[in-house]
Amino acid sequence: QVQLVESGGGLVQAGGSLRLSCAASGRTGSRYVMGWFRQALGKEREFVAAISWSGGSTYVADSVKGRFTISRDNAKITMYLQMNSLKPEDTAVYYCAADKFWSGSWPPEKVGEYDYWGQGTQVTVSS
Repeated sequence: QVQLVESGGGLVQAGGSLRLSCAASGRTGSRYVMGWFRQALGKEREFVAAISWSGGSTYVADSVKGRFTISRDNAKITMYLQMNSLKPEDTAVYYCAADKFWSGSWPPEKVGEYDYWGQGTQVTVSS
């Protein structure tokens, strides 16, 4: 079992920055991966970024590349998403996701590739 808790969301003006955190509890697996998704009002859940715990591989979706950075704290089993140069179109609920024994093609960008989800944190970017 893995429990995920997101934090760090809020209201920010366009061009501003936020840092999201996702703290995990429970046992991790040998192919543990974590990712960020977001879901805007009336839209499907969208992949944002992912990180591999064992190899340290990272991937950021083209839609946020150059503005968002994913990182981890291995000791805390915590994942971060640093969001800079925020735009109104970044407004969404951001979800943390994890899988203990991920397998497949990198990056894990499909919702179905993750077994655990947090409750989400709202990010609102004003224009």
